[in-house]
Amino acid sequence: MKAMLRWLGDLAYRFNRTLDLPLLGALIALMLIGLLVLDSAGGMGLVAAQGARCVVGLAALWAISRIPILRIRELTPLIYALSMLPLLAVFVIGTGKYGRQWLNLGVVYLQPAELLKVCLPMMVAWYLNRMPLPPRVPVVLVAGAIIGLPVGLVMLQPDFGTAVLIAASGVFVLLLAGLPWWWVGVGVGGVLAAAPVAWFWFLRPYQKDRIMMFLDPESDALGAGWNIIQSKIAIGSGGWTGQGWGQGSQAHLNFIPEQTTDFAFSVLSEEFGWLGVATVLALYLFVVGRCLWIALQCKDGYSRLLCGATGLALFVYVLVNGGMISGLLPVVGVPMPLISYGGTSAVSLLVSFGLVMAAQAHRPVNYS
Repeated sequence: MKAMLRWLGDLAYRFNRTLDLPLLGALIALMLIGLLVLDSAGGMGLVAAQGARCVVGLAALWAISRIPILRIRELTPLIYALSMLPLLAVFVIGTGKYGRQWLNLGVVYLQPAELLKVCLPMMVAWYLNRMPLPPRVPVVLVAGAIIGLPVGLVMLQPDFGTAVLIAASGVFVLLLAGLPWWWVGVGVGGVLAAAPVAWFWFLRPYQKDRIMMFLDPESDALGAGWNIIQSKIAIGSGGWTGQGWGQGSQAHLNFIPEQTTDFAFSVLSEEFGWLGVATVLALYLFVVGRCLWIALQCKDGYSRLLCGATGLALFVYVLVNGGMISGLLPVVGVPMPLISYGGTSAVSLLVSFGLVMAAQAHRPVNYS
């Protein structure tokens, strides 16, 4: 019996020795809460589909955590190059509601832009790891090109929300590498200067509607402003403890739009109230903090930059979706991580945390 227990213990150790259990526990908790929300908002069919994708994502996380981080670093340019191929393919064979954002693979739909949330910070970290830090102007310009190429392609699909998140994941790597904040000011100034040009020449009518409804949703309460108005009603009606799981009137009377995807967090807010929202936000903050703590433990620059950027990128994902559903930011079609329905988003996010765990489990002896 003792031999059997020792064998089981050894097997369990070999299985999870590369996993960061506190981080993994928080991620699983978020996924389970997401499945509860999807069950209420969309039924067991969506729960089964999303659950299967979460299992695939967790398997990928476990597999990647077992690869030495130095090996991943060596393969990063190839991974980045390969991730660009499906991004280019959408312009030929892609599909989507407002453009070409998805590839129909028969069994599943793939959103190539989601892959760049993982591959882009890897590539920027790989490049900066080879350069003296803090980065000088030529290095920043090359890193900007690495970021700008995929971001530009995503904006052409068009998918402005995802493009912003991809750009943020790359910029965070630069900031962690010591980029002065005045560069951020220059970038924001450039965006503001280009805003009139984008408004008249690049933004599509539905994108302009989203911006106008952000400024004054009541001006078209039964049309373009409907989404954000109903979302805010759902959030407010949740109160402190919520209306109860499966009891949200806004969700079950179909007032909340896209209630399983972009506005899934509105359903959570209505049914679980402020206590539920605070719990989920605390889990997100724990995940972000854990990534930053792991980054501080890393000895090589590539791992440190990648882990830190992964945590900060998650913070931005949550911030953008939370601001969107509460009317503090324009509606840009960004899902709430691990809460909203979406296979590519969930799997790519879990893959990024697999990289974080690989960095922690395989700290290189050779720091070069």
